[in-house]
Order: sequence, then C-alpha cells, then structure tokens
Amino acid sequence: MIVVTVIAAALGVAAIAYLVVALVKPERF
Repeated sequence: MIVVTVIAAALGVAAIAYLVVALVKPERF
C-alpha cells in the first residue's frame, strides 16, 4: 500500500475513536 494511504487511514480511525470516546466519556473533555 501507499504510505500516504496508510497514514490517512490511521488518522481517520484515530479521529473516529476520539469522537467515540468524547461521546461516551464527555467528563474528560
């Protein structure tokens, strides 16, 4: 795979995970 594609996919997954955590545990933010 292309390095840029891997980085973009990792950032996308991290962003989704961050949003889920922010919704589940809003007291941390």
